[in-house]
Amino acid sequence: MSGRDGFGSKPGSGGVPNSSIDQIDRRERLRQLGLQTIDLAKDPYFIRNHLGSYECKLCLTLHNNEGSYLAHTQGKRHQTNLARRAAREARDRESVIPQVVPKQKVTVRKTVKIGRPGYKVIKQRDPETNQRSLYFEIEYPDIEEGLQPRHRFMSCYEQKNEQPDKRYQYLLFAAEPYEIIAFKIPNLEIEKDIDSKRCVYTNWDREKQIFSLQLYFKNVKSTQTNPNNNNSNSNSNSNNSNNSNNNSNSNNNNLHSPLN
Repeated sequence: MSGRDGFGSKPGSGGVPNSSIDQIDRRERLRQLGLQTIDLAKDPYFIRNHLGSYECKLCLTLHNNEGSYLAHTQGKRHQTNLARRAAREARDRESVIPQVVPKQKVTVRKTVKIGRPGYKVIKQRDPETNQRSLYFEIEYPDIEEGLQPRHRFMSCYEQKNEQPDKRYQYLLFAAEPYEIIAFKIPNLEIEKDIDSKRCVYTNWDREKQIFSLQLYFKNVKSTQTNPNNNNSNSNSNSNNSNNSNNNSNSNNNNLHSPLN
């Protein structure tokens, strides 16, 4: 046996393999196994640089071939970095997910209604602007202590008691323990300009227990006919026949302003 042969090896066998040879053999086996089972195209950390070598974006390592990269993915360094990345992503997801706050249940007050309140409605017209207005007085003698009556305007399509009519809207008044009452008013634009001093005005008299509200409707611009045109048309019609004059006069008598 020559001195070059390792202890325990047969002549010509090349000697007993040491640890470095075992490591190289192990990496080769892992490379062959990885090439058969792992698709590198789906690996998010595997990239090929402009020099033709391969890089691991997670560990920032450089590899000469695909087998070297696959052997690196099975190593301790790559597995540790994978675990750290997964833990950090899980922590970020927990911080992003909003905490669900339980909704508070709203308790509906159940009160015994005692009927409808007394009311008074007055139609008025402003002498300066010729605006129509409505004045409401609602009596609440037995209103609950600390409460103030409320009101709101409602479209005809919100109510379910009558067939919707777009020519009208509703004005509602409510105060516990009385029933809600509604008034059917014209569906005209209501004056809401505070500077004009003719906006919706409300007042609650605590001593007399009377809630008052006054509103003004905006003036509707009506189209007026030209009298010169009417005279010319009537003259031309008079030349034709007396019957046409009678018809034109009857039509002129039927015209009226929507505010009247």
